Amino acid sequence: MSRSEYLVTLNVLPSLEEMVVDSLLLLETEHGFSSFPVNAHHHVNNGLSLAEQVTGRQKRIRFQLYVSAEKLPDLITQLREDFSGSGIQYWVLPVIEHGLI
Repeated sequence: MSRSEYLVTLNVLPSLEEMVVDSLLLLETEHGFSSFPVNAHHHVNNGLSLAEQVTGRQKRIRFQLYVSAEKLPDLITQLREDFSGSGIQYWVLPVIEHGLI
C-alpha cells in the first residue's frame, strides 16, 4: 500500500526554535505544523550541561508536520541545507489516517 502523506518529527535545540519556525513557515504544508517542549533522553553526553547529565534530560522543541510524498524530499533537503551540523534529530513515518472529528 503506497502512502501519500508522512508525519515528520524534528527534535530541535531550543536555541534553534525560531530559525526552524521561520524555515518551516517558508515551506509550509497544507496542514501547518505543531511545536511543543519535550525532554530528550540519550546516552551521548557530548554538549550536555552538568544538570542535564545528572537528570538524564535535555530540553528540546519537537516539531511535527504532515507532508505529502511529493514535498518530503524538498523539506529534508532544505532542512539539511539550513541546519547542517546542528544536531537536529528527525524521523519520518507514513500516515495511515488523519482528519477532523
